Amino acid sequence: MRTPIAAALILLLGACAAPSTLPSDLAERAGAGSQELLLLGEQHDAAGHRRLQRLVIETLASRDRLAAVAVEMAEQGGSTAGLGPTATEEQVRSALHWNEAGWSWPTYAPVVMAAVRAGVPVLGANLPRSQMAAAMGDSSLDAKLPGPALNAQQQAIRTGHCGLLPESQVAPMTRIQIARDRSMAQVLEKAVVPGKTVVLIAGNGHVDPALGIPQHLPANLHAQTAALPPEPQKKDYCAEMRGKMQRAAVAAR
Repeated sequence: MRTPIAAALILLLGACAAPSTLPSDLAERAGAGSQELLLLGEQHDAAGHRRLQRLVIETLASRDRLAAVAVEMAEQGGSTAGLGPTATEEQVRSALHWNEAGWSWPTYAPVVMAAVRAGVPVLGANLPRSQMAAAMGDSSLDAKLPGPALNAQQQAIRTGHCGLLPESQVAPMTRIQIARDRSMAQVLEKAVVPGKTVVLIAGNGHVDPALGIPQHLPANLHAQTAALPPEPQKKDYCAEMRGKMQRAAVAAR
């Protein structure tokens, strides 16, 4: 079920491709309560999503309602908390240990810097790459989701890999997804400030209430989720993946 905040965000996006203001009731409700999380699910190649994310951040910050911004695009442990509002982009990238090979800094810089300029910490939330191999072999992660949710998450992994992933890799890759969701949930829990909102920016799958981060949050935390409406994809990712696999197969001969 969509929350009132999620519904308001969707209506806002549908009304205007490049909105200039947020409804005041949305900003107030997003920042209300003693323990509030707003999970914004994005399509990674949707430029319009970055505009809305920045607008949410600037609106909440202007109302002194923004506690922190957590991002999937940087690993847990990275933080701009030690930087001031005048920090340079290079200082911010260094503090977050930004991986340009994985995430284009120019794409996310306007969103991240909006929080920094407002004096709000930006927190890396993703599972560190150094822990991914261990997560793949950690069968205890299978029990972190109810059976039906685990099956649905495994199917989402198959679909997300265009049906090209060997079946033997489905369970290990699902464990990485679960471990990443748990990592982001841990960062969010620690960042909560009474009376303010922690905003998370992550892919749509991570904010899914039935499968993602909300499954790993304590019951006393009130998380609102909003999966932003899709935009046309910039390229055929499945074709690209098939090409990579074919080239790897040829190289292995």
